[in-house]
Amino acid sequence: MATFLYRLGRAAFRRRGRVVVIWLALLLAIGGAAAGVTGEVEEEFALPGTETQQAFELLDEAFPGEDAEAVATRVVFGAPEGETLTDPANRAAIDEVLGMLDGADRVVGIADPFESNAVNEEETVAYATVDYNVTWADVTPEMRDQLFAALDAGRDAGLVVEASGEVTYGEADFGHGEIIGIAVAAIVLLITFGSMIAAGLPLLTALIGVGIGMSGIAALSVTLGLTETTGILAMMIGLAVGIDYALFIASRYRSELTNGLEPEEAVGRAVGTAGSAVVFAGLTVIIALAGLAVVNIPMLTRMGLAAAATVAVAVMVALTLVPATLGFVGKRIFGRRVRKANADRGGVPAVAPATFSRSDRENFGSRWARGVLRRPVPVLAACVALLGILALPVTDMRLGMGDDGTQPEETTQRQAYDMLSEGFGPGFNGPLLLVLDARDADDPEAAAERAAEHVSELEGVVAVTPAAFNEAGDVAQMVAFPTSGPSEEETTSLVAELRGEVAPLVVEETGAQVLVTGQTAAESDFTKVLDDALVPYLALVVGLAFVLLMLVFRSLLVPLKAALGFLLSVLAALGAVVAVFQWGWGASLFGVAETGPIVSMMPIFLIGVIFGLAMDYEVFLVTRMREAHVHGEDPTRSVVSGFDLNARVVTAAAIIMISVFSGFITAGESMVKMIGFGLAVAILLDAFVVRMTLVPAVMGLLGERAWWLPAWLERILPNVDVEGSRLEKHLRDNDSPAGALPPAAGGPPAPERQPEPVG
Repeated sequence: MATFLYRLGRAAFRRRGRVVVIWLALLLAIGGAAAGVTGEVEEEFALPGTETQQAFELLDEAFPGEDAEAVATRVVFGAPEGETLTDPANRAAIDEVLGMLDGADRVVGIADPFESNAVNEEETVAYATVDYNVTWADVTPEMRDQLFAALDAGRDAGLVVEASGEVTYGEADFGHGEIIGIAVAAIVLLITFGSMIAAGLPLLTALIGVGIGMSGIAALSVTLGLTETTGILAMMIGLAVGIDYALFIASRYRSELTNGLEPEEAVGRAVGTAGSAVVFAGLTVIIALAGLAVVNIPMLTRMGLAAAATVAVAVMVALTLVPATLGFVGKRIFGRRVRKANADRGGVPAVAPATFSRSDRENFGSRWARGVLRRPVPVLAACVALLGILALPVTDMRLGMGDDGTQPEETTQRQAYDMLSEGFGPGFNGPLLLVLDARDADDPEAAAERAAEHVSELEGVVAVTPAAFNEAGDVAQMVAFPTSGPSEEETTSLVAELRGEVAPLVVEETGAQVLVTGQTAAESDFTKVLDDALVPYLALVVGLAFVLLMLVFRSLLVPLKAALGFLLSVLAALGAVVAVFQWGWGASLFGVAETGPIVSMMPIFLIGVIFGLAMDYEVFLVTRMREAHVHGEDPTRSVVSGFDLNARVVTAAAIIMISVFSGFITAGESMVKMIGFGLAVAILLDAFVVRMTLVPAVMGLLGERAWWLPAWLERILPNVDVEGSRLEKHLRDNDSPAGALPPAAGGPPAPERQPEPVG
């Protein structure tokens, strides 16, 4: 592979103008296709194979005239202190509000609270349901303005008027995370390279790659149902890895220039060596993201595949567009002062000064590695203890999908939620929908009465509405109101009792089947699907990645160490998420207005993304160690050599990725905020605690055993040549400039051939 990538890099360098034009044309073409897309994205939520999905499908079949995706708004009225809503003035104010809504855009029905028995016993709280003939995607700002104008009219009359439902929400606030991330990345790159041109190159190429990925998602959004959240998550990951991959190749290119190579040869070797690491690092990310398909939740599958496609584009950009742009940059990859101090003399290629090349003085990375290797056992114990303590909150993690009860207290949705809870009981905000399939029952109406009777007898049920049958009279809907709130454990237990005890009893007595759905039931099914898929998902992703890492490192223990380190970092990151978003520790610092359950898909999504990204740093750091080891260094020295140049670059890459993810903590959308925080913490822990500290400690303890591979496995595994040994032979055989590959940073020269002196 290294030889192929070496040739690819040189070809991109020589035809740099053509390569840049092709990528820009691709960006414009896909961007044009995205701009021409019309129609709305259908945000379909499906849970294949669950009782919730079965109930939805039965309702669609039995009630074809009803649009299950049509939105509705619940307007809640509260009486002034000491008054009731039946007082003439208050009744007139309610009629005025409902009259304004009756003429609003796309309103097709309003249920008057006094006619639909939607007033509490004290007559202090009531609600009206407003039905619209639109879906979530069709809600307009004008509809929201009309709704809030009606609410204000009721407030002016002295009532407390709040509302909940899709129409009350404005456009999703995703913040400006990409701007913050790019700004921090620019600063880090400028410090790392000391050159504006060198700092701008990874940013420019990453933005082109992300632009193509995002445009592709937008172009296919209507066809494949790719939501805006899907695009934001793909951009978050694509931007981070795009900058990192370009950074690693550009850094290796600069290192090759310091060895006296001409730019074209330096580009070829940079792509042949660092590019090999990029390919395998990218593959681990793609496998982890695409593997989300095994969960069998369409929404999660689309998110994973969209992000995986964006990462694939980032890899292709790094292997072709980055070497092409390096062709335009040349030796301006160094700052002006460096170039001036090392101008070409007599046709001999200029090199960077000692501060940019190997010297007897060790840099911080080497000193850090030596410090860890001197006391590997205490360092290893400290790392494991720290990550273990951070992971403790995971034992108290509660999963859910969120509701209006977790909205900030000042929002109308939260105030409507609280008013309904106080007026009608906590369970009113989380009713359970019971779907009665009486097609096999002798007497459907009697079956419905019997089912309602059994449900009403349960301790956790306040009331059950009468059955509403379809035209055929064989399928009915009933609503059961729990005594507990939608996110409380008592409601979850009630769902299990209805499904496990009541439903079988009704089938036995009447032949009718009772299906339980609703918010709490859907959350239970969603969580169960994720729990059931976790082990197969980990087996698939970790298994495939383990094989890839065996190919890269020609070792069994190094991939095992990588997987165990990932497990520690992801558990610690989940612990931090629970501490902030569920327990509320430091919540105000991160703009978390309300604590609550962790979004159900957060653990498995975080596992998928972090596994891929964690392997990035493992591949980049340990491949340099293996490269040094293959070129004759002992195990301890090879660890130091791996840190000599790559520690600085990995540090810069990690800071960039952390800043990109941290930028999305500013998002108003709670799921994006939570994922941004989780990813940032996970990268922080994985890069600096696991890869930069735990890894050298373990490698030092393992010694030569780290590179052990059974002989039979050595024979059957293909040699992908990530460390470039075959490329080195190819260069020697073809009498390439400077001969063999230079040794890894900080190590002795390759035994086969000394590098030619320069300058």
